[in-house]
Amino acid sequence: MKEPLYDYDPAAALVDPETIAVFMADAFETGDAGHIAKALGIVARAKGMTEIAKESGLSREMLYRSFSEKGNPTLKTMLAVMRAVGVDMTARQHAPS
Repeated sequence: MKEPLYDYDPAAALVDPETIAVFMADAFETGDAGHIAKALGIVARAKGMTEIAKESGLSREMLYRSFSEKGNPTLKTMLAVMRAVGVDMTARQHAPS
């Protein structure tokens, strides 16, 4: 007998600022812009798109569109959402390859 598969929503696990920060740090470690944008969209959903829209000054529709599978958020959008969810980017020198 096959066991049923259940949908997993990673947003459900993002319950506090520390977990969100670790989640985003892991996304940044990939260096993949698409992965980072998708992770930020998940964080925004976890915090609530309506709340993020209010805090960022962006519309809910624009947020959903930007962070959809085919979305491509601008840096300005990503920075506004990051500020709204309480995370930031920092620059550091990485070791040469």
